[in-house]
Amino acid sequence: MAEIAGYVLRIVSDYWVDHVFNMAIYHTNLRRKWKPDQTIIFIHKTECGDAAVGYGVMEKVCQQTELSEEERLECGKWKEALVFRYVIKLEKPLLLTNTFLKEPRFRGRYLHGLALNKEQLGSILSRAESPSK
Repeated sequence: MAEIAGYVLRIVSDYWVDHVFNMAIYHTNLRRKWKPDQTIIFIHKTECGDAAVGYGVMEKVCQQTELSEEERLECGKWKEALVFRYVIKLEKPLLLTNTFLKEPRFRGRYLHGLALNKEQLGSILSRAESPSK
């Protein structure tokens, strides 16, 4: 398999979407080979369907024990916090039906935590950042 350049993470609620983009932290129990500089694509259900709503570049992964008391209380049941160097919220969400992620094999639980190689990541980012989506 090609080197993992990033992952897809699905954010379920509007509250957590705001949290990710305001705090640049994503709490998770997913076990992946998280590494600094990987790009994470954030997916959320919009009124038009599942869409990429933004992305971020990871700075580090913190175990719950490494977090401050306030952060531990906030993260609750999650074991790790992905801390981002920066996050970008897209002005216009990119519908997954306009990407290779439209294929049925990328639905539901197969989408959350999906590893992306450099070409797949580039494909999504170029469409997301293109003014003529």
